[in-house]
Amino acid sequence: MPSPSPDGGGLHADAVRVLRGWRAPDAAQERLRLDFVRHLEEHPDGTWRECVPGHITASTIVLDDSRSRVLLTLHRKVKAWLQLGGHCEPGDATLAGAALREASEESGIEGLELPPVPVRLDRHAVRCHPEGSWHLDVQYAAFAPPGARHAISDESDDLRWFPVDALPEPTDDVVRRLVRQAAGLTG
Repeated sequence: MPSPSPDGGGLHADAVRVLRGWRAPDAAQERLRLDFVRHLEEHPDGTWRECVPGHITASTIVLDDSRSRVLLTLHRKVKAWLQLGGHCEPGDATLAGAALREASEESGIEGLELPPVPVRLDRHAVRCHPEGSWHLDVQYAAFAPPGARHAISDESDDLRWFPVDALPEPTDDVVRRLVRQAAGLTG
């Protein structure tokens, strides 16, 4: 795999464009949006895992075609039910493209539809580096085609559909807020 461009290339420019143009749904999300933009302004490599202070990630909540069920992964490392997603890779030209790639890889579902506008943002501490780091997660929603069949990837202990109003434990408020907001979208 080619190494990422130190300045993030087109992905960095796309991330800045997306985050500058995104309309946050509330004051807390607006503060995160401004923090993410500032991070990218200060870190030309801010879209890559190698950026120690923190790096942009792209995740996706996948809803079925009825918008009544959500696909969650029992994450192999975290041991909690989460949305799909992860680190940006050198072949990713856009944040939405990274989110769609991750969702497709981790779900095994072909033909996901992903609107190019994020749903929410989240910042959480991770151990990507020995000294610790932050994921600056740009969260999208994707919609599965009718009859979509999923397949568990090697990053998951399990992968299942759940009613949007009956999420499993353990999960967290970040996932619950993302599901609530995404379930109100039209795909």
